[in-house]
Amino acid sequence: MTVDWLRDLRVRADRPPALARDALLVETSDAAIGSIEPSLARRMAGAGLPIKADADRWRITGRTLNATFASIAEWLRDQRLASAWRNELLSVSDATGVPVGVIERAAVRLLGITTHAVHLVGWAEQGGVWVQQRAFDKSTDPGQWDTLMGGLIAAGESIADTLARETWEEAGLRIKALREVTPRGRLTVRRPVSNGYMVEHIHVHDAVVPAGITPLNQDGEVAAFECLGIDALHERLRAGAFTLEAALILVDMLALRKRG
Repeated sequence: MTVDWLRDLRVRADRPPALARDALLVETSDAAIGSIEPSLARRMAGAGLPIKADADRWRITGRTLNATFASIAEWLRDQRLASAWRNELLSVSDATGVPVGVIERAAVRLLGITTHAVHLVGWAEQGGVWVQQRAFDKSTDPGQWDTLMGGLIAAGESIADTLARETWEEAGLRIKALREVTPRGRLTVRRPVSNGYMVEHIHVHDAVVPAGITPLNQDGEVAAFECLGIDALHERLRAGAFTLEAALILVDMLALRKRG
């Protein structure tokens, strides 16, 4: 990997929004829970949703925040602004880390809400790295290559819960069947995406996939799996075939493995 290529990769992982956004708050806290484009906020307020201007910020109102979040998400869906509806709730916390509620996954990028994800790098026992190709109907990075598994932490789940659930759903693998499952730290990505602004904390793990075990998708979100040799993996990374998040993770994991 060239120094310039790696530098560009890291710059792309910490980019401001494509359009100006205002801080988004709730009535119970002065710490932001996300961000929103002012034009969208004005449209929501004009439609009678529980959101109001507060100087150069926007504040979500209502005594029962989960019900309020649900009404906002449903409106975004009905206006065909939200990404694919998942009936999956994610936690909402303010900038200090205090949980304030839950919201439908489809709404988080529009509202700039921080998400938490888990990724698993799968080292093949016989050599190489298992990678997946994302389904072509995914709302973000369709058809791009990814780590063996990557998924968002649902409301009420622990990192370990998500690691086990998503490894089965995406790759058809049970965590207990893998060897040397190890947490490798956390990275944060901030970047514009097609449906808003992404702020995501990614909890990275790796494991050895024993010989004779082949990943098999269970939930329809993966188009294919491949076991790539290290040289082939480097080539595909340099070609830009991987999602930004997967590229960052794999580059760091390859460097870690080389050191040690």
